[in-house]
Amino acid sequence: MTGAGQQDGRVVLVTGASSGIGRATATAAGARGDHVVLAARSEAELEAAAEEARAAGAASVLHRRVDVGDDGAVAALVAAVLERHGRIDAVVHAAGVAAYGRVEDLPAAVFEGVVRTNLLGSASVARHVVPVLRRQGGGSLLLVGSVLGHAGAPTMTAYVVSKWGVRALARQLRIENRDVPGVRIGYVAPGGVDTPIYRQAATVVGVEGRPPPPVVGAERVAAQVLDRLGGRLQRPQLTPVNHLLRLGYSALPGVYDRVVGPAFRVLATDLVRPVPPTDGNVLAAQERKESARGPETGPLPAARNLVRNLRVLVRGGRG
Repeated sequence: MTGAGQQDGRVVLVTGASSGIGRATATAAGARGDHVVLAARSEAELEAAAEEARAAGAASVLHRRVDVGDDGAVAALVAAVLERHGRIDAVVHAAGVAAYGRVEDLPAAVFEGVVRTNLLGSASVARHVVPVLRRQGGGSLLLVGSVLGHAGAPTMTAYVVSKWGVRALARQLRIENRDVPGVRIGYVAPGGVDTPIYRQAATVVGVEGRPPPPVVGAERVAAQVLDRLGGRLQRPQLTPVNHLLRLGYSALPGVYDRVVGPAFRVLATDLVRPVPPTDGNVLAAQERKESARGPETGPLPAARNLVRNLRVLVRGGRG
């Protein structure tokens, strides 16, 4: 075992590291010379992500196939990190899945799978990481939430419920760990991010989801996450639009509830891309669909999607 004072560079554990924000964060941490530990369900893509972190300049790379919804697997992961490095300086919990469907239409196993990964997985990570940080007298745990942990959206109830829970969990962890000032509990709420989560999502609504504009790259979110691990930029909302959504949801609930449905159909789905009912990656990984990026970065894809969706609605199609 490598002692806590015998190596340079932070020891950074990233969950959800085979795809999206987690993968971009692992690569970015590697570029800063950290010792990076990657955890995810997808073995092949996890190995690819580990190679990216090495190529970026990581001081060392360790990867483990882990389902964060399995508490025993999370405990074993934390034990493996301590055996390798003797400490954990920071954990970025980015593992997450999504599902589209009304409460009564979404299969119970899928609804529960979203909550299991997003919320109960966050609790499992905290359960095993926080005691380590407290024993060390310091370190950071950052939970990746969503703007939908502060607002609502039709057909995304499982995801919304889970992300509201993640935000509450982060607040509770801050309260419970105030007695050890060196233990830092962080929380961030991205908005629309160009990752594969939308096309990997479970769905029963017949069309594919898309990130709502303005869409940013996973690399930008990763940089914001690492800045917060460094003690900077502590506000949770990662885009100005998030504040507008929160304001509308809280201050004008009647208006918000009437507007969000039509806006969601136009801005956050692809009405020309029909998909059959699928469990997506909620119950099992979809290895060939994972990467740091999706196809949506920049204003042009979002604008094209908006125009296509409006054409469909004008012609009386889906919606």
